[in-house]
Amino acid sequence: MLLGNYQAVLSDSRRVAVPKKFMRELGENLVLAMWYEDCLILVRDNFWETLSKDLVGDSRKGWGVRDLERFILGSAFEVTLDDQGRIIIPETLAEYAKLDKNLCFLGLIDRVEIWPKEIWDKKAKELSVTTKEYIEELVKNAK
Repeated sequence: MLLGNYQAVLSDSRRVAVPKKFMRELGENLVLAMWYEDCLILVRDNFWETLSKDLVGDSRKGWGVRDLERFILGSAFEVTLDDQGRIIIPETLAEYAKLDKNLCFLGLIDRVEIWPKEIWDKKAKELSVTTKEYIEELVKNAK
C-alpha cells in the first residue's frame, strides 16, 4: 500500500529519487501524469490502465469526458526508474505542477501525488482546518 509523506529534492536535470517505500510498491515501470489541483500523479503502469478506464468509463461522448482524457491521459508519460531509483520528470509536467527544488511525495493507497513542498505545506495547513468538517459530514451521511 502506498502511504506516507516523503520529501525529495529535484535536480537541475529534473531527476528525483522516488522514496524507497514507494519504489518497492510501484515497481520499475511507472506512469507520470498531470493530476488535479496542479500536482502530478505517479502510478504502476498496470494500474494506469485501470485508472484510465475508471476516469473515462465506457462513454467518450460528452465534452467533460473528452476534456478529462485530454487533460490527464494526454499528459501521461511512461517513466522507468534508473539504477539509483530516480525518474526524470518531463519538462511539461514540471512546469504544470510548478515544481521547484523541494518536493513532497504523498502516498494515497493506490497512487502517489507529487507536489512542490511549499505548496503542499500550505495545502496541508488548510486541510488541517477543513478535514474536521469533511469527516463530520461523512459521519452524518453514513447514519
